[in-house]
Amino acid sequence: MSIFSVVIPAYNEEKGIAQIIQRVLAIQPELKQAGISLEVLVIDDGSRDRTAEIACKMAEMNPEVRVISQKNKGYGGALKTGFAQARGDVIGFLDADGTYPPEYFPQLIQELNRGVDLVIGSRMAGAKSQMPVTRRVGNIFFASLLSLLGWQRITDSASGMRVFRREVLQQIYPLPDGLNLTPVMSTRAIHEQIKMSEVAIPYSERVGRSKLSIFRDGWVFLESIVWTVLAYNPVQVLGIAGLIHLGLAAIIIAGLVVARLSGITTIGPWGVAALFAAMIAAIIGISLFALGVASNYLVSLFYRRPIRQGLFGAPIFKNPLENHFGWIGAVILTLGLALAAVSLVLGIQGWEIARIWLYLLGSTMGILFGVQLMIYWLLLRVLRELSKRDDLAAKDMNGSLIHP
Repeated sequence: MSIFSVVIPAYNEEKGIAQIIQRVLAIQPELKQAGISLEVLVIDDGSRDRTAEIACKMAEMNPEVRVISQKNKGYGGALKTGFAQARGDVIGFLDADGTYPPEYFPQLIQELNRGVDLVIGSRMAGAKSQMPVTRRVGNIFFASLLSLLGWQRITDSASGMRVFRREVLQQIYPLPDGLNLTPVMSTRAIHEQIKMSEVAIPYSERVGRSKLSIFRDGWVFLESIVWTVLAYNPVQVLGIAGLIHLGLAAIIIAGLVVARLSGITTIGPWGVAALFAAMIAAIIGISLFALGVASNYLVSLFYRRPIRQGLFGAPIFKNPLENHFGWIGAVILTLGLALAAVSLVLGIQGWEIARIWLYLLGSTMGILFGVQLMIYWLLLRVLRELSKRDDLAAKDMNGSLIHP
């Protein structure tokens, strides 16, 4: 008979710990019908109330329950202690405050048995929910952000009720000790290409006072998702940021071109400011995009894995665009230098600076743009050669073993 281990992290949950343990134990008959035995691990994370005492009394009456007390390590730290102590090949977890329904664990296990490795109980998939509006908006934002950056649809990136196979831990570790364990787990699972699924669950109002700070923990969640994605697929974050800046520059330049075609030959202070903003945004945009492409090579070299797909799931590195950074940069640099030469000639012929400053600005833009592209072309060329080194060395070694 297989074992299903349920980990319950608990910190000052004396009002709800007994009830949640009883609710978890109540699913035993349904699990036994499927040939599964239950193990319940309560991780007392340094509680200062009667949480540990109540949980220990429950353990005395129910041999399936174990209580592990530790100094306060945080929500994620408590969960990781439970994962390490769990005996089951399938592990689940939920909060001790009664917000998540343990009655849905059998459904999550059924979904797991359909060939996936991680099942998330989604509070945002349509089931009845008593989640406060501010937290609902925040969860929608984080799920949408992760769906965009990970290129896989997720409705609840921070759900605290999940079921997964033990071997998944080898792929998703390390995980943080704080409340951000769940969004980091989701982000790592997506980028480790772990088979995931979601099951809609109801969400109830918690027992006792919430420990979640919307703004502080929300910022930590945002940082955690972005930095985790950067560690796997940098171009997905940096590329999007770069395209936003390039798009802004294109909009401003298009507006100035339309104004010029409409007969406007002079620009005021706001027009000058917009022009300089476009120049800065364009340089930042191409730098971020190229940095993202280069960083994906570095990640590939570090993990010794094939280079990951790039922006929006498109295979950036099979697309020849970055291979042409060199000659594109050279052309743009040449045009910038030519425009600078023309501006110099016009100045020598007596044109006032008021007439040629725009040409000078355009030449500066072209020179900077071209140099940036050529620098990143050189960097990418070096990284590309390094990424092929092991394969080429192995090929040469295999060839040297063949004797005529």
